Amino acid sequence: MDILEFVLQVLLGISSLLLTLLILLHKGRGGGLSDMFGGGMTSALGSSGLAERNLNRFTVVLALVWFVSIVALGLITKFQVI
Repeated sequence: MDILEFVLQVLLGISSLLLTLLILLHKGRGGGLSDMFGGGMTSALGSSGLAERNLNRFTVVLALVWFVSIVALGLITKFQVI
């Protein structure tokens, strides 16, 4: 059980860092903080290229991996015999 917990913790750390990086790579589309720094000027509404769609897919898959690892670590911690 300790090996599984260690692997899940490493997976959680790596996926957290990669998820942060992928989220920062997205284009700004709204009137929020991205427009304050000039991110909204070059974005075209409704048009996303192949790279943007692939970035969205990778981000969603990585977010699912992150979520599953958090739930699994929580379940291991809850049912761990002391």
